[in-house]
Amino acid sequence: MTRPPLRLLFCGTPAFAVPSLEHLLAQPDFQVTAVITQPDRPRGRGREISSPAIKQAALRANIPVFQPDKIRSIESEQFLREHNSDVIVIIAYGQIIPARLLGIPRFGWINLHASLLPRYRGAAPLQWAIANGETVTGVTSMRIDAGMDSGDVILQTETPIGPEETAPRLAERLAELGAPLIAETLRGLRDGTLQAKPQNPSGRTAAPLLTKADGLIDWARPAQIIYNRLRGFAPWPGAYSVFRGTTCHLMGQPASNSHDAAVPGRIFYDGRQLLVACGEQSFFRVSHVKQEGRRQVSAAEFANGARLQPGEQFGGA
Repeated sequence: MTRPPLRLLFCGTPAFAVPSLEHLLAQPDFQVTAVITQPDRPRGRGREISSPAIKQAALRANIPVFQPDKIRSIESEQFLREHNSDVIVIIAYGQIIPARLLGIPRFGWINLHASLLPRYRGAAPLQWAIANGETVTGVTSMRIDAGMDSGDVILQTETPIGPEETAPRLAERLAELGAPLIAETLRGLRDGTLQAKPQNPSGRTAAPLLTKADGLIDWARPAQIIYNRLRGFAPWPGAYSVFRGTTCHLMGQPASNSHDAAVPGRIFYDGRQLLVACGEQSFFRVSHVKQEGRRQVSAAEFANGARLQPGEQFGGA
């Protein structure tokens, strides 16, 4: 006898969640009855109203969309109970789920997290993994509880982090890697072949929400660490410093030492390459500079336009 499809609600917001939604929609043993996402909001310089990526994907598939201001509202609770789903998949939704809602679906709320939990709990797991120089990360399916990414782990898949990989590129790969993992997780829970296991608290690390201050370059750090943070914090807050009182966003990578040890932040330009002294006698080779209010230019264009003087440096807040 053919069993009925597993009824599920899908709760998510950004592009990271889209591959999982589209993968589940393509499987005959799942029925996505509705999508829950954040409200449309103004974005960009023009402040035009924009819909979340997951809403756009749902509308393309003719799936109903629910956009509450607060998931903790009575209206949201009524919506969840009326849908009577077997499970709720939640991926990068952007709001904390109150404890009173967690027991509504019989299989709970199943989350796809962009790290190998318990490492990098928090809002920016893949960004901090890159920034901290990790060479391996992955995705985890877990049953959420009332804590911050502290629920029981169900499945995990590992993947290497490339030495030049940025946060946007890694996010794309993890999103694709996670889609079949979520499907496998749901089938295992339905069939009783998978058991969730508590996280080991001793391995816990944090991945807090990024702030603008995280992008400020500390030139006393080694060049490799500066580069890791640049990759991890792309596109925002990026990596920036101050030159002659103006904020400059910088791009580049570590360089082999071409000068004797110098004060961190000191700029060296020989007509070909722009180097900045960093900690531990290392140097950072700048490839592009975007000064506040100006277009991005090459390092050579920046150096020639600024008419750099000996002894000048990046630094300050």
